[in-house]
Amino acid sequence: MREDLPGGAFIMTWFILSLLCAFCLASSDALVKRALAKGHNDLLVAWLRLLWTLPVIVGLYLALPQPEIGAGFYRAALLALPLELIALILYVKALKLSPLSLTVPFLSLTPIFLLIVPTLLLGERLTPAGGLGVALIGVGGYTLHLRRMKQGFWAPLKSILHEPGSVCMIGVALLYSFTSTLGKQAIGASSPLLFAAFYFPLLALLMTPLALWQLRGRLGVMPVHRTLAATFMPGMLFALMLVSHMFAVSMVNVAYMISVKRLSLVIGVLYGHLMFGEEGLAERLLGTVMMVAGVALILLGAP
Repeated sequence: MREDLPGGAFIMTWFILSLLCAFCLASSDALVKRALAKGHNDLLVAWLRLLWTLPVIVGLYLALPQPEIGAGFYRAALLALPLELIALILYVKALKLSPLSLTVPFLSLTPIFLLIVPTLLLGERLTPAGGLGVALIGVGGYTLHLRRMKQGFWAPLKSILHEPGSVCMIGVALLYSFTSTLGKQAIGASSPLLFAAFYFPLLALLMTPLALWQLRGRLGVMPVHRTLAATFMPGMLFALMLVSHMFAVSMVNVAYMISVKRLSLVIGVLYGHLMFGEEGLAERLLGTVMMVAGVALILLGAP
């Protein structure tokens, strides 16, 4: 793709696609939270949002030529699937239990986990940019609860642990540090689109028994057609997020693309204020921007 575009047009293309990816992810999460606030079951919402994406992903896969599958693809993808399922359940639980502005910023912890594991186990040293990025994410997480500081210096940190959605999202970030590594291996042995067309249908299939179990006795509480309607737009936005991600990451270094995509955390905080009246916008926006900057430093400073 690089050869087909002039320099300026190429930069604008991957950057716009990455921004679109960030916007669609944040918008999908906000609409999921709205559906959960109206009483829709969290597991059903997660499952149906995933199902809505499948025609788009599979349709693109069938329409475009794909490379052959290399060694290690199936092993990496199948190892990631159970971890992805747990992360998906925790993700939706987090959106349900706590404000957007206190949950989505903690997705920025994934690159920290990706740095800490090799540092502890292999004795690798952090780069100066990586160390500064870790510090910014830590200070940003503290800033999310800055108003609690009047109760003591450690009160903001204690507030994180007392916020169930934040704890769930920290778990998601940890799981994503494993699934992103395995996913990168699988994509390296195939292509982003081939990986998505294989991975997400299997993830939906793996979640089906849990979703059907949730349907027991709920048909009279919340008709399924209402949940289908409530998850259609989140599903379409999630599909558009996946497609824009795949095309953007094929055009540029993954670190650049993910750094822009993480602006979804900032957009999510704004949605929390605009759609759900969440308070403390200034401190939460400041903390989130610091965490996004930390992610960018870690990714861009990676060897």
